[in-house]
Amino acid sequence: AKMTPSAPYKTLLLDMDGVLAEVSKSYRAAIISTCHKYGATSINDDVVGDWKAKGGSNNDWKLSLDLINSDPNGAKDLTLQQVTDTFEEFYQGKDGQPGLCDLESLIPTKATLDELRKRSNGVGIVTGRPKKDCDKFLKQNDLEKYVDCCVCMEDGPPKPDAFPVRRACELLKIEPSASVILVGDTPDDIRAAVAAGCKGVGVATPEAVEAAAAKGEAYDSTKLCVAMKECGADVILEPGFVKLVDMFPA
Repeated sequence: AKMTPSAPYKTLLLDMDGVLAEVSKSYRAAIISTCHKYGATSINDDVVGDWKAKGGSNNDWKLSLDLINSDPNGAKDLTLQQVTDTFEEFYQGKDGQPGLCDLESLIPTKATLDELRKRSNGVGIVTGRPKKDCDKFLKQNDLEKYVDCCVCMEDGPPKPDAFPVRRACELLKIEPSASVILVGDTPDDIRAAVAAGCKGVGVATPEAVEAAAAKGEAYDSTKLCVAMKECGADVILEPGFVKLVDMFPA
C-alpha cells in the first residue's frame, strides 16, 4: 500500500542523527569500538541496527553498555560511567587525536533546508545528543540560521517519551497537532511524535539505503523503515528528504 502523507504540514521538527547528520562513521562506529574494547566482539552494524529498530535505545552510552552485557564475552560489572568515558574518547578524540565526530557530514542539501525554513512556521531540533554535540554539528555545518530551538539530552526524558517533542512545540510557541511533524530515523522518533499528538515522518539513513540497494531492495524495506511504519509513520522518505518540501504549502 502506498503511504499518503496527511500533509499539508506547517511546523518542522528534526532529529539530528541519521536525519541531518550522517553518523555511521561516528556515533555508530563509537558504539562498536566501545563494545569491542570491552570484549563484546559479536557487536556489529547489524546488531546495533536491530537494537535501534526494537526501540528504547536513544542513549548511545547506555546502548553500548547493554550491548556489552548482551555478549557472553563482554566484560562483566562495567559501570555506565566507564563505558561513557570510553565512548567519549572514541567519539570526541583524546590527547590531540581526532575523534570519530570529525567524520560526520550533512545529509540534506542546504537548498532543501532553505526551502523548508521558508515554508514552515518554525524549525526545531529534537535530539538525544548532548547539547555540546548538537551545537557543534550545527556550527560546523553552518546550520544555526535554519533552527529556532534545540531540545537535547539534558532537557528531560528521551524519545520515545513525548516530552522532547512537546518541549520543542512549547519553545516554538505552537500547540502540538497533526500539522507538526518530527522527521526521524528510528521507531523511538515516530513514537515520541505520535505520543505528543504530532505526526512522525520516517527517513531512511544513507548507509541503510546503500545496503538495501546492493540487495536490490527498496529504500523503505529496511528493518528500521518497516518498524517506523508499524509505529505509525505518516510517510517514509529517502535520505535528504527532498520530497518533504512539497508537503509544506508554499
